[in-house]
Amino acid sequence: MAQGQKTNTLVVQSAAKALDQLKYEVASELGINPPADGYWGTMATRDTGAIGGNITRKLVALAEQQLAGRS
Repeated sequence: MAQGQKTNTLVVQSAAKALDQLKYEVASELGINPPADGYWGTMATRDTGAIGGNITRKLVALAEQQLAGRS
């Protein structure tokens, strides 16, 4: 890893499996075939960006629903 770069660390470590499952679910919804070997680095940037963007949309919507329920 290049000097100065940081890795993403999860605040809740037990969420790793759920986030990984969400990644595959979103890829399937978008019609993107996930890599058979599990290495996402050889995929097109456009595809991985679409997956990440849709994951973010889903997580924001979930947070909004939870916040609305608390008010």
